[in-house]
Amino acid sequence: MRILKTQTLRGPNYWSIRHPNLILMRLDLEDLADRPSDQLPGFYEALADTLPSLIEHFCSPGHRGGFLSRVRQGTYMGHIVEHVALELQTLAGMPVGFGRTRGTVEPGVYQVVFEYQNEQAGRYAARAAVRLCNSLVETGHYAKAELEQDLADLEDFRLDAALGPSTEAIVRAAESKDIPWLQLPTRAMIQLGYGRYQQRVQATLSSKTSILAVELASDKEGTKQILRDAGVPVPRGTVVYYLDELEEAINAVGGYPIVVKPLDGNHGRGITIDINTYKVAEEAYEAAKDVSNGVIIERFYRGRDHRVLVVDGRVVAVAERVPAHVVGDGQSTIEQLIEITNQDPRRGEGHDNLLTRIEVDRTTWQLLERKGYTLDTVLSKGEVCYLRATANLSTGGIAIDRTDDIHPDNVWLCQRIAKTIGLDIAGIDVVTTDITKPIRQVDGVIVEVNAAPGLRMHICPSQGIARNVAEPILAMLFAPGTPARIPVIAITGTNGKTTTTRLTAHIFRQTGQVVGYTTTDGIYIGDNLVEPGDTTGPQSAQVILQDPTVEVAVLETARGGILRSGLAFKDCDIGVVLNVAADHLGLGDIETVDDLAHLKA
Repeated sequence: MRILKTQTLRGPNYWSIRHPNLILMRLDLEDLADRPSDQLPGFYEALADTLPSLIEHFCSPGHRGGFLSRVRQGTYMGHIVEHVALELQTLAGMPVGFGRTRGTVEPGVYQVVFEYQNEQAGRYAARAAVRLCNSLVETGHYAKAELEQDLADLEDFRLDAALGPSTEAIVRAAESKDIPWLQLPTRAMIQLGYGRYQQRVQATLSSKTSILAVELASDKEGTKQILRDAGVPVPRGTVVYYLDELEEAINAVGGYPIVVKPLDGNHGRGITIDINTYKVAEEAYEAAKDVSNGVIIERFYRGRDHRVLVVDGRVVAVAERVPAHVVGDGQSTIEQLIEITNQDPRRGEGHDNLLTRIEVDRTTWQLLERKGYTLDTVLSKGEVCYLRATANLSTGGIAIDRTDDIHPDNVWLCQRIAKTIGLDIAGIDVVTTDITKPIRQVDGVIVEVNAAPGLRMHICPSQGIARNVAEPILAMLFAPGTPARIPVIAITGTNGKTTTTRLTAHIFRQTGQVVGYTTTDGIYIGDNLVEPGDTTGPQSAQVILQDPTVEVAVLETARGGILRSGLAFKDCDIGVVLNVAADHLGLGDIETVDDLAHLKA
């Protein structure tokens, strides 16, 4: 077998409206064109042995094992490649299930269509599926190492392209409200909505986020000064830039215990807490200096770490963050307990998983040394050993939902803080011994205010109620009654598309609205030509839908673009099919007027 052509469909298409993301592979079966699977000695056994999870594919029989029964009874290789491509992606953490295989007018050549979650992974799966099936036919086996490499490569594609937990939550919430979204090609930005109604997000930075507020929140000492002047309880602290200023700074904040952290940092990097000696303070200074030019020296306040999420001036979630730790069982060493904890399927590398793997670093060794422990120490049953000084999820911490526990005074204070700094979405770090009591009453403090706060601790806490924090973000971006879409008129047909598109755009312009339209001679916004040429495909339509000035979209939509990439939009307000004539047959295996009518529709 050999692949003649591979296409990526990114929108509603000839094959499926409900499954917009499809790989379309034109596959020549060559010598296997007249040899179904039951005529290939040992093929069924080799396939079932290589990918035993194919037992879960129902296929047309409609029951578990249905696909493998088809293979045993005899089916053609295009159909088998379709299922293998789907299964390889599923095994790599991208569950997909839709597929179709159809013959073409060329004998032995098939159109193999299957779903993907990630474009690169989908195209890779197509090649890997053909390679695997060819190997099973020719040699009777597929090397285990090669299969493992295929799955590792597919998983890399998934991780590289995955939306972060915060972005993913916002996108899924948008889908639930039927708000269209587009992934923009730079800076991990997502566009929500079309045309003039669009909003953009980058994780939890939004179109409404003030750059002044972000800059202020990034300046931890400046934030503290603003809040102190506003009467908010904050830690006593100062900033130093040279080691010889350290001792004076410690005295200025009232002596030990202290916290040392970088002036500009995130995710808990370079922070050391509960320092009680000058030697440790020096080491902490050097660690912070690796992250930032300036180093903050602060008074250390005892208590539990809480993250309060404020969206559009309202507290929407509270999480208590617990530093990375292990709990003794009376038998296992600390190193073994870390390994056991990291086996939790929720834990992974970086921020893509619900929890992050615990890694041993300088801070871990320091904390163990203070207690007189090593990694070989066996903890007594129930004993808690903390492995990180800070409670960030990115360093292996866990989150406990406390939204229903926070005292009303603290709610008012956090909402006031977010407005004082000017953030539309703010993560406020509160250290207090008891979040159910007013902060001042228990000598609590506001430690930091964060722009672009992560959502995963609220979406999927380790303990407690999951909070739908993406919902209030969308409500802020699209207030009730505010549309997310501009009117979309799509025009197709065999003849007369351009004239009808121009007439329709002309009529809409009489209403005083900005009309964006695409035709066979160019992309237009209002009376202005944006780009000349035949612009009737999805890329041209995206130019209109992404433009923030456009109020109405009129899109000439030719068959070539639909066949090549699918539609640029999920649906349209008005769809016009002018006519269907036989003079447009022959492209992309559209050989009958009925096929052409289905395509245009």
